Amino acid sequence: MKRIGLNPVGWISQLSQGEVTLLTGTTDRELYKVFRDCCLAVLNSGVDLDDAAALFAPYESFRVELVRRERGVKMELIDPPEVAFVDGTLIRGVHEHLFSVLRDLLYMHVKYSGIEAHAASDNTTEQETTISITDMVFDMLRHAKALDGNDELNTIVCWGGHSIGLEEYKYTKEVGYQLGLRQMNICTGCGPGAMKGPMKGAAIGHAKQRYKKGRYIGISEPSIIAAEPPNAIVNELIIMPDIEKRLEAFVRAAHGIVIFPGGVGTAEELLYLLGILMDERNSQHPFPLILTGPEGTQGYFEAIDTFVGKTLGPAAQSRYQIIVNDPVAVARALCESKQKVEQYRLAMGDSFSFNWSLKIEPEFQHRFEPTHEAMAQLPLHRNQSVGQLASTLRKAFSGIVAGNIKAKTVAEIKRKGRFKLSGDPELMTLIDELLASFVAQQRMKLPGSRYEPCYTIAVE
Repeated sequence: MKRIGLNPVGWISQLSQGEVTLLTGTTDRELYKVFRDCCLAVLNSGVDLDDAAALFAPYESFRVELVRRERGVKMELIDPPEVAFVDGTLIRGVHEHLFSVLRDLLYMHVKYSGIEAHAASDNTTEQETTISITDMVFDMLRHAKALDGNDELNTIVCWGGHSIGLEEYKYTKEVGYQLGLRQMNICTGCGPGAMKGPMKGAAIGHAKQRYKKGRYIGISEPSIIAAEPPNAIVNELIIMPDIEKRLEAFVRAAHGIVIFPGGVGTAEELLYLLGILMDERNSQHPFPLILTGPEGTQGYFEAIDTFVGKTLGPAAQSRYQIIVNDPVAVARALCESKQKVEQYRLAMGDSFSFNWSLKIEPEFQHRFEPTHEAMAQLPLHRNQSVGQLASTLRKAFSGIVAGNIKAKTVAEIKRKGRFKLSGDPELMTLIDELLASFVAQQRMKLPGSRYEPCYTIAVE
């Protein structure tokens, strides 16, 4: 049995005795299982897999234990993967990420374990709900020191698929390079594909410019990181409690967003942001949003744009621009937008490092658990506001993401069969056509993996 002891790093190295007791006194077995799985995923950093079962299968004996010390908490790894070591020494970035997992998954979870129940209580107003959840997102980013140095209006969030071809990957890298040359920092979902390419490109751009403050922020959540280990470029890892808090962290920290081609998860992210931007309280809010890809992706963006136009309408289409095969234009557009963002934040008295003034409705904040019952009951019809429709579509796509890669949901699909989505004929046809195009373009699973749909489409 191989046993490796790790001294604490980062914020975890400066815990009070009360905080140490909080950590080591946690007895939630399910939480510790998730903690163990996330640590194992971090130890497999750089391994391109989106199948949690295949990732974890060789390491059934792996365990992680916490040992109380006067100076904080020491972590002990039992039978860890060899890929995380160089000549017997744990890679420094992996060491740091393990304590990021400890910080976010155990300490912050215990601190905020009751927030969802409190926010959903009958005595809580919608305004209180929004404030409490946003405060939690802020506090988690602050504890991770993600807001330190985020006041230069140069954090660009990049969304896109983990399953992309070589040409699309090269393009994401070139966009990242052009952003890096302009001293912009990168934040992604921290996995492979379009989450890795921009970071790698930006790192080269930063090196050329001798830019010493390069940041490659990865924001994930427990069930995603367990299926998509962080890529090797990430130097700041943050694990939010669920997909909704993860998405809010992205948009609150971002000074602009780039969306590369992707699958259903990328569509979910776009719908989430458009649903927020369509709120009339955000109508004057400058939020740079660019959809971009290499030559040959025009059809992909036409399909996305058509879907948005026919579901959310022309006003939603006006909130983004599409730039094909021009990384320089993408980088320039984001740099030029900095002045508008700065002027708006100053006028609102808002922080440069955290976008407090963006209004987010509770329906975009509360956790959606994609069970078979919840997916079947989604109101997929047009008899609702544009914001509510965007939220509903986002939940449908989020459920499909879970059915594709999240271990717990994949197991439920195997046990109960596919999710059943039903609603207005026209709307269901639009959803079916978009999803079919993702499948045809192999955007649902990593190349070489056979995709088995986790859903069926029906009409009412």
